[in-house]
Amino acid sequence: MAQVELIMPKMGESVAEATIIKWLKKEGDKIAADETVLEIATDKVDSEIPSTAEGTLIKRLFNEGDVVQVGKAIAIISTDANAVVEAPKVEAPVVAQSTVQKEVAVAEVAEVVAIDKNSASGKFYSPLVRTIAQQEGISMAELDNIQGTGTNGRVTKNDVLAYIPNKGKQVAAIQTTPQPQVVKEAAPAVTNNAPAQSKPAVSVNAGDEIIEMDRMRKLIADHMVMSKHTSPHVTSFVEADVTNIVLWREKVKKNFEKREGEKLTFTPIFIEALTKAIKDFPMINISVDGNKIIKRKNINIGMAAALPSGNLIVPVIKNADQLNLVGITKQVNDLANRARAGKLSPDEISGGTYTLTNVGSFGNVFGTPIINQPQVAILAVGAIKKKPAVIETPHGDLIGIRHFMFLSHSYDHRVVDGSLGGQFVRRVADYLEQWDVNREM
Repeated sequence: MAQVELIMPKMGESVAEATIIKWLKKEGDKIAADETVLEIATDKVDSEIPSTAEGTLIKRLFNEGDVVQVGKAIAIISTDANAVVEAPKVEAPVVAQSTVQKEVAVAEVAEVVAIDKNSASGKFYSPLVRTIAQQEGISMAELDNIQGTGTNGRVTKNDVLAYIPNKGKQVAAIQTTPQPQVVKEAAPAVTNNAPAQSKPAVSVNAGDEIIEMDRMRKLIADHMVMSKHTSPHVTSFVEADVTNIVLWREKVKKNFEKREGEKLTFTPIFIEALTKAIKDFPMINISVDGNKIIKRKNINIGMAAALPSGNLIVPVIKNADQLNLVGITKQVNDLANRARAGKLSPDEISGGTYTLTNVGSFGNVFGTPIINQPQVAILAVGAIKKKPAVIETPHGDLIGIRHFMFLSHSYDHRVVDGSLGGQFVRRVADYLEQWDVNREM
């Protein structure tokens, strides 16, 4: 009887585990290939796990609410048409147990039951929700008062994360004496063999408010610190005249939306220019593994998108160089809309080889973005501003009004020198400035 393990898939480059929310198949059920077997949740997205084979589900290795590491088997599927589900074997109890084993077992149990899975009100809370509640200091009484948006009113991780900022605002102003209180922060974990560094003491004064970071903000903070520890950042700036793009977009956007049912923003235009420049300078599309450089075959552009919570997520346009402008536009709009709705799949936020972030959407003219590891470069595009400029004509120079924007290119100076980093961002600007105002869509 052939058996196939159903594996917890990779959920993205920064996600190592997922919580089983709901099993959709019971042991003994017949399953078709690619049929959904269970639903899972990570810190970033919820998703469904399909079967990798046709057969019978003979064993579920984890229960609903369990947290499972990426790469672990979560179920066993038999491809034998006459497969029979065996009754579970009862193992004899272990009589002897060392003192150390007992202490570990007690510690593990204490960690799990610090917040009960089921409250006095009868509500069920998954391990992920309980872990977040423990970390954020949310009591069982508070959990019971949170309105759940999950199945049958279940409190999800998003419900808890949405509650945390409001909880912080309800904290009464700290009453202290004029002498400031000093709070010692724990030393950071050592990453990439970097020496441990002590953090400065932070004073809390009268009237100050302490607001705990939500779980996603903690993950973002760790990722940003790791990136700065990993890569020596250098940023090059170029100012580009994008007047032709502004005029062209204004001319075609109404007909484009009527024909394609999509709004035409500047982002797809920036991505198209990026992919062309990456083809010209393929050594910007790399990653570093120790002393090895991995040159990426595919050009997968991540685009930073702001969430309603204020946090950021980076959906990825796979093989962007193989799409025309209409195709890029459709993907940009689709990914941005589903990112804001929390409906991205794990595969859609992983595999990026270069990232674009639009600081201009916040009214900023330029920025110094932090590299999205394990990539080696990131481009920030600033706000488009009208400026007086010298215009060269056959009859002499004139002063006119033009549309300009700054491009900020941060790159890993271990493997990208100033020459490559500077030439690359200049090439992106060239493609933008050379835009054909008569281009057909």
